[in-house]
Amino acid sequence: MMGGGGGGGPRGMLQAMGGREDGTIQKTVLLRLLSFVLPYRKELAFALVCMVIATGAGLLVPYLTRVIIDEHIVAGDLSGITRTGITIGAALLIAYASEALQMFILAVLGQKVLFNLRARLFEHLQRLSVAYNDTHIIGVTVSRVVNDVSVINNLLSEGLVTLIGDTILLAGTIAVMLSMDWQLALLTFSILPFMVLVTVWFSNRAKPAFRETREKVANLVGTLAENIGGMRVIQSYGQEGASNSQFEVDNRENRKAHVRAMRLSFTFLPAIDVLGVGATAIVLGAGGYMALQGRVSIGIIVAFMSYVSRFFVPIRELSQLFTTLQSASAGGERVLELLDAEPAVSERPGARRLTQVEGRIQLDHVGFSYVNNVEVLHDVSLTVEPGETIAIVGPTGAGKSTITNLVCRFYEVTSGRVLVDGTDVRDINLESLHRHMGYVSQDPILFPVSIAENIALGADAATLAQIEDAARNAEAHGFISRLVNGYDTVITEGASNLSVGQRQLIAIARAMLVDPRILIMDEATSSVDTVTEALIQRALDRLLHDRTAIVIAHRLTTIRNADRIYVIDQGRIVQSGTHAGLLSAGGMYRELYERQFIDGPAQTA
Repeated sequence: MMGGGGGGGPRGMLQAMGGREDGTIQKTVLLRLLSFVLPYRKELAFALVCMVIATGAGLLVPYLTRVIIDEHIVAGDLSGITRTGITIGAALLIAYASEALQMFILAVLGQKVLFNLRARLFEHLQRLSVAYNDTHIIGVTVSRVVNDVSVINNLLSEGLVTLIGDTILLAGTIAVMLSMDWQLALLTFSILPFMVLVTVWFSNRAKPAFRETREKVANLVGTLAENIGGMRVIQSYGQEGASNSQFEVDNRENRKAHVRAMRLSFTFLPAIDVLGVGATAIVLGAGGYMALQGRVSIGIIVAFMSYVSRFFVPIRELSQLFTTLQSASAGGERVLELLDAEPAVSERPGARRLTQVEGRIQLDHVGFSYVNNVEVLHDVSLTVEPGETIAIVGPTGAGKSTITNLVCRFYEVTSGRVLVDGTDVRDINLESLHRHMGYVSQDPILFPVSIAENIALGADAATLAQIEDAARNAEAHGFISRLVNGYDTVITEGASNLSVGQRQLIAIARAMLVDPRILIMDEATSSVDTVTEALIQRALDRLLHDRTAIVIAHRLTTIRNADRIYVIDQGRIVQSGTHAGLLSAGGMYRELYERQFIDGPAQTA
């Protein structure tokens, strides 16, 4: 069972994720986003039918008001007033019920879209290589999955129906007004050119503004995640003030971006209201003049007043939809960029699954570079026979962990080959490769579930007896049994309720339970005291028995019994041999050993 992690990239990486700077709405982005709602086209169609019914019923009310005034009140027809009044009440009830049903359907539909889109994003993140987190800030990725998906959902679930429904309402209002009195209708519509000019002005400025809000939110979330993750370091170095200052800068930039966007919206929407007042004034002025000449009835003027107020409701909603469209376009780009990210490590067609593994590992003239073709490893060749334990030592940054990352195939070699049992790892199914490997790092990752569940990670069918047996072999059963809830103890976030040594023992128990043929140990005893180190060493002796193991060691006393030791410096193997042989030969290994035992000469025993 494999585990792994990566560091957050530089803050400047946010700029690389910014996408198009002109802020234009990309049709291809929106079309791809629509694919997420297609599985729910029946629900969407039903919501649209409800919208049409509600719109039709709403348009009927002003028309019936005209009928009451011009045909029944003028004629003193009480029964006609009653019948039409009942019809108006029924229309209002139908409009209310249809709109309520439509809103409920869209709310449920929105949650389904959110669920599926986030699930798809999370599944894709699981497939991406470890290298992805080296160049992408984790907080920004979280913002994509949480914030951007929510904005997209507003467009996909509610925006589509709003767009269609408001278009129908506008078209229906115009048609009814023209049918009632085309001259008064045309005079009322004279306000439309001004509305078009205002809308164009708004759209040209809103495009970059709403893109900026998405970027600033992602930046803020990224800063927040970085600081929470590094809070212990921040506090230990007294950097709370600097951290607060940086967050304040990002928070202020986020506020400014949102204020700029809101200023545009709050300028545009009142402008639409002013134009609406102008249209009302036209109806009152022109309609009143025409009524005095006997060209229109009082009922038509009253109906027009109602239609004008309704006429500007969809215009306001469509303008707000435009705002949502801008945000969804910007957020959609980021989400699709994440979905389109290709794993740096992928399986070749026909990759074979490993069923049984002997455990022979070979690095054949391996070269590797992380970025910019700057090589970290240079022509590295080594062989680990089945059941052997080799150790890799060297100064910080020499390339030790890179070798284990390539064996685990977290990264792809730049040149040469890594082979397991004679097969290039690029020709092996990744999941099956990792199933035969165990990984114990210097900073073990434990999850906020019970200790038993953490040990059983990768061995879902394990019984409690098997879990306890693995813990005994890992020297972990003793301290687990002393806990109030024993194996049911839930590990807190960051495993803060366990010591570093206890975490390491649980990680060793996890590896023992999975029983891998190949074991990778990355400085597993570098962060513990000498008493805990002795416990861990006993556990490791059991774990390493009869397995192929690659051990990265900081404390050289832990690798005296390794079958072979490789000394790495600046990405090259500079020495290899046994502990005693390397001490006798002198060179870098002896220097490293003596540096840890400066109180006396190195011993060869």
